[in-house]
Amino acid sequence: MLAPREIDEYLLPTERRVIRVRQHWAFMWKPVTQTALFLVAMVVLERFLPDSVLIDNLTFYLALVAVLRFTVLTILWWIERIVITDKRVMLAQGIVVHSVGMMPLGKVTDLTFERSLGGRIMGYGTLIVESAGQIQALNRIDYMPRPEEVYEALSELVFGEKGKTRATGMLSRPRGWRR
Repeated sequence: MLAPREIDEYLLPTERRVIRVRQHWAFMWKPVTQTALFLVAMVVLERFLPDSVLIDNLTFYLALVAVLRFTVLTILWWIERIVITDKRVMLAQGIVVHSVGMMPLGKVTDLTFERSLGGRIMGYGTLIVESAGQIQALNRIDYMPRPEEVYEALSELVFGEKGKTRATGMLSRPRGWRR
C-alpha cells in the first residue's frame, strides 16, 4: 500500500512539501449510500422471494461482494494523497499498482475555486488547476478539505513573488502586520 509517508519518496531533494491531504470524507457518501441500498435490496429480496438455498446463497454472496467492494473503495480513498510542494502538484494513489500524477507549478496558468452549498456545510470544495492550453490529469481536484487554505497556499506558490510566500515560509511581514 502507498502509505502517507511513502509519498516523500517521490519528492526531489530540492523540493519541500507544503500540503498533503486526502479527499474529504464526504467523498465516501456515494459508496456508503450505494452499499447500504444494495444491502437493503438483498434483505428485501431474501425476505419476499420464496425460500430456496439458491436464493439464500445468491443474496449472501452478492451482499458479500458489495461489502468487499465498499472495503476496497474505502482503502483506496484512505491511501490516496494530494500533495502540493513548492515545485509541483501531485496525486498519489493505488494499492497494488502505485500511480503518481503530477503537474509542475510553472505550467499553472489559472486557478479556480468552487464550493457548493454541501461543500460549505461539510467543509470541502473543488480546485480547478489550468495549464497553458492543455488538459492535465490533475486539472480538477474534487472534495478538497480546507479548500480556502489550500487555494491560498497554491495561489501564493503559483502567482506570488518568487521565493516570498507564506506557503514557503519565506514571507517577511511588516512590523505590526497581523493575519
